[in-house]
Amino acid sequence: MEIKNLVDVIKKLRSPEGCPWDRKQTPESLIPQLLEEVYELIDAIYEKDSEKIKEELGDVLLHIVFQAVFLEEKNQFTIEDVIKEIVDKIIRRHPHVFANKKINSIEELNITWEKIKAKEKGKENRGILDGIPNSLPALMYAYKVTKKVQKVGFDWPDLANLFEKLNEEFLEFEEALISKNKKSIEEEFGDILFMLVNLARKLKINPEEALMKTNKKFIKRFKFIEENLKKENLEFNEVDLEYMDKLWEKAKLLEKSVKK
Repeated sequence: MEIKNLVDVIKKLRSPEGCPWDRKQTPESLIPQLLEEVYELIDAIYEKDSEKIKEELGDVLLHIVFQAVFLEEKNQFTIEDVIKEIVDKIIRRHPHVFANKKINSIEELNITWEKIKAKEKGKENRGILDGIPNSLPALMYAYKVTKKVQKVGFDWPDLANLFEKLNEEFLEFEEALISKNKKSIEEEFGDILFMLVNLARKLKINPEEALMKTNKKFIKRFKFIEENLKKENLEFNEVDLEYMDKLWEKAKLLEKSVKK
């Protein structure tokens, strides 16, 4: 089994005869690399590059097995225990698939899922928002929060109410700008972002994914400006904003023609 080969390779690297760098690593020291590998995998998935996805999946798997080996060294668990636990969890959380439990809607499915999760963790009596990882990026954290409270009915009844609240937040932000109170400006700006996350969730849009796509679109258009300036032997300090805007609009038109 290939996963056993991977475990053996990592154990060899961690052994006295192995690699000095790998031996000195800890579960905490590899966190930055693990996060980087996950984001590289996400990029590959968005690019729909199967060879790159395969490579990045391997890199993520390496870190997962590495973390398991750390704990096996402390006689806490093995990678086999990890796999068994996730298999058991998947089966347990899908009673409509593995236990012939009838589910009548996606809403009922979500409620059942949350109940099973709470029971597993012995947290039936904990708060609705307990259990959201504090280390999540703020945008993802806000999205999780809004989804959790929406499930218990704490939500705007329709988009009109939500837009009304969003407009209210913009007015409060303008007032904060006039006051020039940095703390108030930051707070009101945060409120606007939180409302936009609510709007995204209401429209069944993942705000993290939406922003990621916009980032990529911006980078592509800005690179178009850079490339065109280079072709004309121009530097940024030699052109004004109006000139760059014209190139930006040209990039947008080219995108639209490609989509057609």
